[in-house]
Order: sequence, then structure tokens, then C-alpha cells
Amino acid sequence: MLHNIDIGKRGESIAKEFLRKKGYQILEQNFYTRWGEIDIIAKKNKTITFFEVKTRIGDNKGKPYESVGPAKIRRLYRPIQYFLLQNNLKNYKLSLDVISIVLNEGLSIEKINHFENVYI
Repeated sequence: MLHNIDIGKRGESIAKEFLRKKGYQILEQNFYTRWGEIDIIAKKNKTITFFEVKTRIGDNKGKPYESVGPAKIRRLYRPIQYFLLQNNLKNYKLSLDVISIVLNEGLSIEKINHFENVYI
């Protein structure tokens, strides 16, 4: 039986490849701070995007993106601010996006959705 950590890592790997194909440059993955973690940070043109990646096997327990609510978004603000200050990034547009991935039992992609500009 797969653990949620393994499913999450598989989802983040899929998300990185998906984003590269869409023209994003991956800056960080699993950016940890004492206030929380950002799954993926990427740049495209003059926009820095912070990605929350949610992955599930099947969607019988709901869609992956449904688990990203206002409380989760609020918890990401401090890690985002920390990343921006740490890297002296001032002249960029910002976006907070959600990548929602549904896998089948064999861990192949059934569905992937990219929700842009969720809250910033």
C-alpha cells in the first residue's frame, strides 16, 4: 500500500514536468520554513508562481483541489514573504496556483488541472 508521502512525491514530480512543458523555470521544490512549506516555486516571464500540489489516487474521496481552502492559503503567506525577502525579489508579479492531480492505481495520470491566481 502506498503512503500519502509517496503519492505526494509522485504528484510533485508530475507537476514539475507539467510546468516545464508550460514554459516555467523551476526555482525551488519543497521550500521549507518554520511557518510552512511551499511545494514548488517557479518563474515564467516576470511572474513568480507559488504552487500548492495536491494528488490523490482516484477521486472517490473528492477532488484534490478541494482540500486547498482559505486556511491553507493563509498558511502559505509567511513562507511566500520569506522566500521573496530571502531572494530579494521585488519587481515580479506574484501568483499562487494549485495543481490538482488524480492518479489511477498504477500511479499514471488520470487528470491534471492547473488553477491559476488562486488568491494573491
